[in-house]
Amino acid sequence: MILFLFFVSFPIILIFLIPKAKKSGKNNLPPGPIGLPFIGNLHQYDSVTPHIYFWKLSNKFGKIFSLKFGSTPMVVVSSPKLAKEVLKTQDLTYCSRASILGQQKLSYNGHDIGFAPYNDHWREMRKICVLHLFSLKKVQSFSPVREDEVSRMIKKISQQAINSQITNLSTILISLTSTIICRVAFGIRYDEEAHERKRFDELFTETQAMLASISAFDFFPSFSWIDKLTGLTDRLEKNFKDLDEFYEELIEQHLDPNRPKSMEGDILDLLLQLKNEKSTPTDLTLEDIKALDMNMLVAGSDTSASAIIWAMTALMKNPRAMKKVQAEIRQAVGKNGIVNEDDIRNMPYFKATIKETLRLYPPGPLLLPRLSMEKSTLEGYEIQRGTIVHVNAWAIARDPEIWENPEEFIPERFLNKNIDFRGPHFELLPFGAGRRGCPAITLGIAIVELALSNLLYAFDWKLPCGMKKEDIDTNTKPGIVMHKKIDLCLIPTSYL
Repeated sequence: MILFLFFVSFPIILIFLIPKAKKSGKNNLPPGPIGLPFIGNLHQYDSVTPHIYFWKLSNKFGKIFSLKFGSTPMVVVSSPKLAKEVLKTQDLTYCSRASILGQQKLSYNGHDIGFAPYNDHWREMRKICVLHLFSLKKVQSFSPVREDEVSRMIKKISQQAINSQITNLSTILISLTSTIICRVAFGIRYDEEAHERKRFDELFTETQAMLASISAFDFFPSFSWIDKLTGLTDRLEKNFKDLDEFYEELIEQHLDPNRPKSMEGDILDLLLQLKNEKSTPTDLTLEDIKALDMNMLVAGSDTSASAIIWAMTALMKNPRAMKKVQAEIRQAVGKNGIVNEDDIRNMPYFKATIKETLRLYPPGPLLLPRLSMEKSTLEGYEIQRGTIVHVNAWAIARDPEIWENPEEFIPERFLNKNIDFRGPHFELLPFGAGRRGCPAITLGIAIVELALSNLLYAFDWKLPCGMKKEDIDTNTKPGIVMHKKIDLCLIPTSYL
């Protein structure tokens, strides 16, 4: 990207020294920062923490502002009112997706539900997900898998607690959630030390990187050769090939009459049944199945791990809340030794803790960008067809006009407020809303609730020697999902 910016911007800067400021002029565009000819605002973009970059711009230009990345117009909204307009009132106008090279390649040209453009095929894929893959009944059927993996995690940490060892919770939780998703989606479980596990982890990490990558092709199609020069094209092709081989192996295993029992009734098995039965209006193809597998693999495990890690981080920084939530869980469970999913129903403070975590640390601080399918109006401004629209969920959730003491972790704020994070309330949008809202919320929250409640029930936690709560870092890594930059490492002591 540095090479690209130098190559295209340097000669232009020599010719155009002072570009005109962007104003609400003849096209009545939202206000925004000054850009350069040809590259627009690309040279100003912070790809590590774009949600913070957009938040700073919203403080200067307002709750709606515009940018331009190359030839692509972009609008960012940062208020519940505007979010509701984009995600509900004018949902049909803004419910498509931009064609981002990495995302399109790994989704088999939009055969999934996450990155696909809005069309008849996408609608059928979403129906399959809602009715067959992530229905409440289906999610409940995987309860034994979740409980088994959480139990394994607790036993592993218990062994470390015996010797007062430091536990890397970030590593453990990413492993937990990816293992649960592998069992739910593919009916397989990789032992942590096995070669297959290492291969899977490397594939998973590279896929995350490629989905978050920005290419020259995305904003300057004529300069796509730069992606070859930087190695991005070859890297993406290799990742796609490796993923495709991974899916092919799984499909072959599922079609084998002597397949393991664990593969009966998993998500891939169900998709193959739907394909063979031709019971959907649109015949499922293997590309559809592989694309949906990618959504499960990345979105299912990555977001859940992020939410649990941030919850533990926030509680370690707020000992009062930690003590209160542990007391509630332990009183509800008693000496049973483990929290099950039925226990969680009667834990209002625990549920408020999760809501407060999703407010302060939403797994996706920027909702996946939408693409306007026709000319429209927001707050009196003209939004042209083909404009990328970002909803800054992170900024909305920290807006002092909406939330009292927004930077503080206060679960009590949700005890007397009927605010649902599943989409109807636009001041809290960790999973999006409208047609493009996450269809697997029930599965994701079930994983978060079970894992977090057991971590809080089974152990008391303290920081490594010499470390204070003020020392806990909350900086983030780059990527679509907001992960802690520095792993969360704590010392557990068994409660029972």
